[in-house]
Amino acid sequence: MTWGDILTSSLLGIVIVFVALALLVLAFNLTGSISVRRTKRRIVKNPDIPNDAKLPTDIPASEIAAIAMALHLFLEDVHDKESNVLTIKRIERRYSPWNSKIYGINNLNR
Repeated sequence: MTWGDILTSSLLGIVIVFVALALLVLAFNLTGSISVRRTKRRIVKNPDIPNDAKLPTDIPASEIAAIAMALHLFLEDVHDKESNVLTIKRIERRYSPWNSKIYGINNLNR
């Protein structure tokens, strides 16, 4: 292989990765817009839904921050507090030929 072949294959790989990422972004945006349209159609078809239950368009940043902080504090309590102290106890084991290296497969001289 020459340096030209290596550079060509590297650039081709980088281009493929960025094209795949761009396609994923487009797919996610398309999926989100389709979901919003379907939800709006359901709301228009169903006038029984109160106005409060419809799509929230403008949620203040302070409310979003309060909800995020409440979720963080709630999920932080899931784990126990540990002392971060490790204790390692050495255990003396009796000799066993199963873990002895002198009986390995490669030792064919007897």
